[in-house]
Amino acid sequence: MAIYAQKPEHTEFAKVEPGTYMARCISMIEIGHVTTEFNGEKKKVHKVMLTWELPEELAVFNEDKGPEPYVVSKTYTLSMHEKSTLRKDLESWRGKGFTELEAAKFDITKLLGVPCLLTVTHQPGKTDPTKTYVVVASISRLMKGQECPPPVNPSKVLSFDDFDWSVYEGLSDYMKDRIKESDEFKALQEPAMVRDEQDNGVNGDDLPF
Repeated sequence: MAIYAQKPEHTEFAKVEPGTYMARCISMIEIGHVTTEFNGEKKKVHKVMLTWELPEELAVFNEDKGPEPYVVSKTYTLSMHEKSTLRKDLESWRGKGFTELEAAKFDITKLLGVPCLLTVTHQPGKTDPTKTYVVVASISRLMKGQECPPPVNPSKVLSFDDFDWSVYEGLSDYMKDRIKESDEFKALQEPAMVRDEQDNGVNGDDLPF
């Protein structure tokens, strides 16, 4: 009599319902320069993933841990070009446009811990329409008088300028595989390779970042 080990069917994780929520940025993961394809054209682009927690929206994802806040993420091309998605989202978030001087040198780690309002939607997958994904549709400042609860999850940063292997090992297998494809990660495995370093930073005012 045979006893077969079988691959389980795909099960989707619990997803927050579409809507607008108070959120707080808790993670910035630099993916690095990876090959992407758009309109049949392949090119290398610098990618980064931002993650927010929704401290007022709780669910039990692990019985041992009890209720935890939902988290949502969005991957961006790391560009502050005037037409880039990152710049548009950040300008909506801060409630003010960037000057060209600010846009030329903006350190996105300044976003960690900053609260906002996130509007999320559900969209079918591009390669598999049977799967549904939570998508960050828009970001804006909190409304006057709103106060976002303190963060539940610790903040984390993964940057190739000072690569933290403990943060990397804590990522999902999917994210680790994406990072492994980057030029920067390959350079970590080949110390003789030299990669360009960028010094990002900008002085702020009373804006959230």
